[in-house]
Amino acid sequence: MLLLGLSESRIQVNIITRRLSSGKSTFLNAACLTNAEVSEIPFTTIEPNKGVAYVKTPCVCQEFNIDDNPKNSLCINGIRFIPINLLDVAGLVPDAHKGKGLGNQFLNDLSRADILIHIVDMTGSLDKSGNLIGSGENDPYEDIVFLEREIDLWFKDILKREDWERFARIFSKEKKGFINALAERLSGLKINKNQIKAALKKSELEHKDLIDWTERDIELYASNLRKISKPILVVGNKIDKQISVKNYQILKGKYENKIIPASALAEYILRKYDEESTIEYIPGSDDFKIINPNQLNNKEINTLGKIKIELLEKFGGTGIQKVFEYALFDMMNQICVYPVSDVNKLTDNKGNVLPDVFLVQKGTLLKDFIRKKVHSELADNFLYGVDARSKKRLSENYELQNNDIIKIVSTK
Repeated sequence: MLLLGLSESRIQVNIITRRLSSGKSTFLNAACLTNAEVSEIPFTTIEPNKGVAYVKTPCVCQEFNIDDNPKNSLCINGIRFIPINLLDVAGLVPDAHKGKGLGNQFLNDLSRADILIHIVDMTGSLDKSGNLIGSGENDPYEDIVFLEREIDLWFKDILKREDWERFARIFSKEKKGFINALAERLSGLKINKNQIKAALKKSELEHKDLIDWTERDIELYASNLRKISKPILVVGNKIDKQISVKNYQILKGKYENKIIPASALAEYILRKYDEESTIEYIPGSDDFKIINPNQLNNKEINTLGKIKIELLEKFGGTGIQKVFEYALFDMMNQICVYPVSDVNKLTDNKGNVLPDVFLVQKGTLLKDFIRKKVHSELADNFLYGVDARSKKRLSENYELQNNDIIKIVSTK
């Protein structure tokens, strides 16, 4: 499983999987050009592998027809690549929520994430322990159901603990402090009060006395809280195989949420050849250009040809970049904000043009953006913001919009 998570300046994503050897370490390597150990042997990933990937979005430099020089991100041909943190954690086995296998470590790593990327082996050729079996013998849908259920049970265990009845009795009488107490109870999961309230509403439990919650109520609330605080995006990996395409079509009829078809291995191959200047390839593109054919043998040329026909033309890319874009912009509702010091030149105080871009959740207020992403001292001494396009002043309660370019004016 891949974990995506939001630090103060970056989003953090966790990569997870039910079937060991489903390709999550290859996914990490493809996304970050790291060297996480890849093997068909179960439990290859013991310690979490870390990496930095990039989510891409059109850069505002195109709108203003200027050349930028980013500092906290990259800009390639008018496309801004914004860094995010990835964590590839050990595979999940049955009863992981009870500590079996590497369950305790896995779930501890999961607690840091803001979103989870579930890498599913679409060939259906792995057993529960990650060993190779006949192609198509395993149903990928079972992997999805199992993993989501296992994490939901872990949430339930943390929520309920051994003192649930005592906790329920206390806050059956003192409703005022219930949300704060629940936030404290779940503090290790990186869950905020708004998510706690949203899960109560989704579970239709906001008006039900805590002492009257049934076992089913607790389980429902834990599941909805997980869906809100740690949503899971399924990646159908190894989509370059014929059996995978068949399984993908079947899976779409069973699973109600989004599934991104992908080939981590193909993305890794393209990025390595690009790094070696054998081809020109921008991650997420639906094509590449061979610039040094003499560096390729016939087998490599055939491999590239297959990638182009079976993946890039058929699916519009390898799917890896689509994973990040859908996870961040569609599931996490992130928007891009560019802080500057000069609203005319769009520079910082050192003359760098559009140096920084930050990902924040849609609905974020200017004052919260300044404190969390820029500098707490600026927030303490805030006077007003200035919109670079309209030159209008913005109050601290201004709700940020996607691709806002803003100057922050303070007393210091």
